[in-house]
Amino acid sequence: MPRVETQPGRLANWIAVALSFALTLGFAANGEDWPRWRGPRGDGTWQAPKLPNQWPAAGLPQVWKQPIGGGYAGIVVADGRTLTMDRQTAEISTTGAEVERVLCYEAATGKLLWQHAYPVKYGNLDYGNGPRAAPTLHAGRVYTLGAMGHALCLDAASGKVLWSKDFVGEAGAVIPEWGLAASPVIFQNLVVYHPGAKPDGCYVALDQTTGNEVWRAAADAAGYATPIVIEYAGEALLVAWTPLHVLGIAPATGEVYWSVPYEVTYGVSIATPVFHDGVILVTGYWEGSKAIELGASVREAKLLWEENRYLRGLMSQPLTREGLVYSLDKSRGLTCFEMRTGKVLWNDGNRLTPRGRNPQASLVWLGDGNRAMALNSDGELVLARLNRDGYHEESRVKIVEPTWAHPALAGDLCWARGDNEMVCVRLTSEGDKP
Repeated sequence: MPRVETQPGRLANWIAVALSFALTLGFAANGEDWPRWRGPRGDGTWQAPKLPNQWPAAGLPQVWKQPIGGGYAGIVVADGRTLTMDRQTAEISTTGAEVERVLCYEAATGKLLWQHAYPVKYGNLDYGNGPRAAPTLHAGRVYTLGAMGHALCLDAASGKVLWSKDFVGEAGAVIPEWGLAASPVIFQNLVVYHPGAKPDGCYVALDQTTGNEVWRAAADAAGYATPIVIEYAGEALLVAWTPLHVLGIAPATGEVYWSVPYEVTYGVSIATPVFHDGVILVTGYWEGSKAIELGASVREAKLLWEENRYLRGLMSQPLTREGLVYSLDKSRGLTCFEMRTGKVLWNDGNRLTPRGRNPQASLVWLGDGNRAMALNSDGELVLARLNRDGYHEESRVKIVEPTWAHPALAGDLCWARGDNEMVCVRLTSEGDKP
């Protein structure tokens, strides 16, 4: 893959940035980094700083704002750096070509530290405004997957390309209607992608250091859901959702342990699966939700229940806690139900985020209690408490233009982006800090 543009940083600058960020945010007393899709554990949980009961009516203080190109790629933050991806068209690109970009900013100030751009051709890609998948930060490296199948491993400090792979040109991947959207997943020395390579490469694991292929698994086409790695009965399991099946895969070897059929309309397997107490849940727009129970080991699984009237999610990632699931139903809004039975306890009547054809909100647990934060499709950041009794909203404030992209959280800051701008806001005032 040709390298169009890279601005390398220097070690001294990186150290200064990291030190400045640590001093500015006081990480020892504040929230965790956000190095990958859905946060530090990949499940929408975040150990947050002390937040106020209600945000100021005037809004949250904006720390910085930067222009950005189109895309739905989520944001990640670690070690004083904030990263995301965008797309620049030929009309505005500095290279005169259509490109996807990986962008790295100084987290505390918004200063662009480096960018890497490479040529793409979106053609007739539906909703083709830009990349979909959040980068993954791990051990000083950045792993990305573009909408058209370009995978990169970059040095996080400098942006230098360490290896790259074109899954379409090199592995026969077939791009789905809305582009590749699953973020890279780390397991031991591997990075797992969901490119729909042919043959039998619905999922492909590459060596983190070299980019060489280690295994591929399943003959299904690519969907959009980022898989998860769970631990159960002392073993690791990659849980993956394709347009045709929910799969249990050995993450070290690619062996498919089990397969539960789940064919979805238009191939929209989107929301990341969730796991709690031996039960895996996936939620779809037309065919609804399926719960799968693991057996004595990760090699055994069976359908526990299914429901397609009240529990029909799309993009929003459900949260689980204390045996309950909080999921955004396409018609009724945020809905609470029992994970083991599917019994619906309540819905919020579309209060969290507006009802529409494609309702969206990014949900995050704040600490170990029942307090959550969500960025809805209007660009509003919402504080609420979620429990068996109902949806209890505390505060909301608009921070960014309308968006489907997942925000990032670290220290006491929140980063969010739309198709034109990326913002950083402070979640606390000096008096709110612990």
